[in-house]
Amino acid sequence: MSAYIAEFVGTLILVLLGDGVCCNVSLEKSGFKGGGAVYILIGWGMAVMVPAFTFGSLSGSHFNPAVTIGAAIRGGFDWALVPGYIIAQMLGGFCGAAILMVLFKDHIKATANDDVVRGCFCTAPSIPNAVLNFLSEFVATFILVFTLASIPADAGAVTWPLVYGVIVACGASFGGLTGYAMNAARDSAPRFAYQLLAPNFGKKNANWAYGWIPLVAPICGGIVASLLHMAIF
Repeated sequence: MSAYIAEFVGTLILVLLGDGVCCNVSLEKSGFKGGGAVYILIGWGMAVMVPAFTFGSLSGSHFNPAVTIGAAIRGGFDWALVPGYIIAQMLGGFCGAAILMVLFKDHIKATANDDVVRGCFCTAPSIPNAVLNFLSEFVATFILVFTLASIPADAGAVTWPLVYGVIVACGASFGGLTGYAMNAARDSAPRFAYQLLAPNFGKKNANWAYGWIPLVAPICGGIVASLLHMAIF
């Protein structure tokens, strides 16, 4: 249970810090409104690195179904643990988003644009194009999983700056396309929270017409990355 709890709490922290950055720079009346893309990149990199450092020894710090499935494919993780990890990750993402909605309640109400509010909790494409949007999330997650799989097991303290670097690099290169979700627990779980809780603030439309892409594409990218990693190494 320690590993499942670590995945739940770690993903909760990841979403709290990551989506919290988006709320800080996007919602009306926030003191950090307008912080910009670089602020978001730095914040999201730290949002992943902090729980990864905290819970690495307990669960391996997956916090992402694509990472969990990829690790199982490569043989470094027990398939029997995969369902529990994914459930813990999704619950953590949901709870993290729900807490943020409480913390930023007044700012959500002050923000008239529903798209801006939804964008704080889940991603959307800058130009809707299902094929290219899918490929963007696929490629970004491919790089994430392939790179993380290449970090030596004995890397020690070097691991955490590398994790930060991977997240920031993916965001800097692909964030403008789809928001670089790369993680169903970071997108689909908060999207469920938005679907259930946003109407309390007069908001609606969780955009599930697009929402299937950040749910499916990252897992596909992680699978291909793991297969190629095995073929090469």
